[in-house]
Amino acid sequence: MREMQQRVFAKRDAQHLLVKAPPASGKSRALMFVALDKLYNQGRKKVIVAVPERSIGASFASTSLSKFGFFADWDIKPEHNLCDAGSSAGKVDAFIKFLEGPDATLVCTHATLRFAFEKLAPESFNGTVLAIDEFHHVSADTESSRLGALLRDVMMGSDVHIVAMTGSYFRGDSVPVLSAEDEAKFTPVTFNYYDQLNGYEHLRSLGIGHHFYQGRYTDAIHEVLDPDKKTIVHIPSVNSGESTKEKLEEVGYIIDVIGKVETTDPDTGIINVRRNDTGAIVRVADLVDDTDQKKRGDTLRYLTSTASKDRDAVDVIIALGMAKEGFDWPFAERALTVGYRASLTEVIQIIGRVTRDSPGKSHAQFTNLIAEPDASQGEVKVSVNNMLKAITASLLMEQVLAQNFTFKTKKFGDDDSTVRGELKISGFKEPSSERVKQIVETDLNDLKATILQDDTFARAAAGNVDAETTNKVLIPKIIREKYPDLDDAQVEEVRQQVVVDSVVKNGEVREVGDKRFIKMAEKFVNIDELHINLIDSVNPFQRAFEVISKSVTPSVLRIIQDSIAATRIEISEEEALALFPKIQQWVKVNRRRPDRRAEDPTEKHYAEVLLYLQRRKQQREAERRMAETGAQQ
Repeated sequence: MREMQQRVFAKRDAQHLLVKAPPASGKSRALMFVALDKLYNQGRKKVIVAVPERSIGASFASTSLSKFGFFADWDIKPEHNLCDAGSSAGKVDAFIKFLEGPDATLVCTHATLRFAFEKLAPESFNGTVLAIDEFHHVSADTESSRLGALLRDVMMGSDVHIVAMTGSYFRGDSVPVLSAEDEAKFTPVTFNYYDQLNGYEHLRSLGIGHHFYQGRYTDAIHEVLDPDKKTIVHIPSVNSGESTKEKLEEVGYIIDVIGKVETTDPDTGIINVRRNDTGAIVRVADLVDDTDQKKRGDTLRYLTSTASKDRDAVDVIIALGMAKEGFDWPFAERALTVGYRASLTEVIQIIGRVTRDSPGKSHAQFTNLIAEPDASQGEVKVSVNNMLKAITASLLMEQVLAQNFTFKTKKFGDDDSTVRGELKISGFKEPSSERVKQIVETDLNDLKATILQDDTFARAAAGNVDAETTNKVLIPKIIREKYPDLDDAQVEEVRQQVVVDSVVKNGEVREVGDKRFIKMAEKFVNIDELHINLIDSVNPFQRAFEVISKSVTPSVLRIIQDSIAATRIEISEEEALALFPKIQQWVKVNRRRPDRRAEDPTEKHYAEVLLYLQRRKQQREAERRMAETGAQQ
């Protein structure tokens, strides 16, 4: 077993198991190990594996495990592979027949599982193991998610064992995958990208980057498309602002950047393109053109059967909605995505296409080609918001890729830590409960994703809000919403973990002699002298704005700054009260009240907070007088 699979197998006795591991890390094989143990050693009678698409069912095909030393083989009979062609009604009948019959394993789609459940009672799943692949398709909103409602019903109405697997636990719509109450029933196993890359033989690094363009993306794609690299190009949805609305023409533009079309293989649909620069042939697969379904089907079959094994079978794949979740092309080195993706899940899935280990591939790269805002367009605000969210999403991925640290409280007289990956911080609050420890160990990246998807926080990340307000007001507010079961002390412990982990991973570390320094807020600080108050003075995600500042022209940067400055973030009483001590300090230093008309955004913000507090005081005085008058009457 790989390291990730060993971690999962060690938790095999858990009734409900939640496996969070990157694409290509071996989750399907891990499920086989656990499921067979539950069949042979834990008294379970049947295993049902549900996948979102038929093509992903191939990951759970019959596999010989005993030849590698495991005690049993994974066997799926042809009649129990419900991911092949056939009608929904026939597959539902086969599903029900399987539950009533003697055989032990079945693979189906999420849709087949849902349709079958409409004809079954929850207790029909007694004695079963239900494995749900790509678990982020589940939603805690059981009114709109039939899969989420099904999961809730079988958990409540049967003794089912569940193995949930996902490479991107957070959804794109900010609705949680599970309610806090249901999630507490799962035993989580987390394996991150850093762990994964360290275990690879060939692939050693993964890069996340942006490229900005003005006008049409088809006029700029030549700047980032490298025909020497095995590349998946995802063009934008026809409903997005980046699209030219002519998707077939866009494919033609991309091919023209590479060279001239010479031939198209009638059996596979692969387009042979003669490069403009070297004259070499580049093999291009077009998965955008859906006017001929048979042709696209032939191309897909070729990519699945041949390109996944033969490095020379294809060089560039151009896709729109395909070649994302579950698509297997181990030789892919570059993922080039045009346009902002609202879903972090989609970004994770696209990146996952290039993170498979393969001979000759030492580095993989994800590049997001994003439109720069144009002051002449009416949608400047939308465009700026899209840029911020795309960049903060990539910063999240950079943090996912970074080494994990363990943070401890530095006590008086403590020696410097000699444990690798451990940092001691004065004033730091360590987890005081098992619940907080579990969140820190398994949910930190998911929590950061929730924070970064918050609209208010995206603007704050770009420096529009005081760092301490961001850290001490906005972040705790989001933590309380995500984990309503935590008390104030636990919220503070989780908050400190998020802020410290983010600041440290975003910081530049340098070694001078035998000392290490980390760059925070443009200053290098001795790592051995870190204090929680110093860390709280740093906006943990301000690098989002720094990325933009270094990547766009001064005129575009001015448009972005003006747009952010014009965005009024509604202030709450909690935020205002948290800022009041800083305003008092500002008045003491400057010997005057802050001015609303000041050019300095911090002074202007302080003035607005003071006005808000004055209004609230007046309102409360009025309410008190009215209450006293009413009492006298």
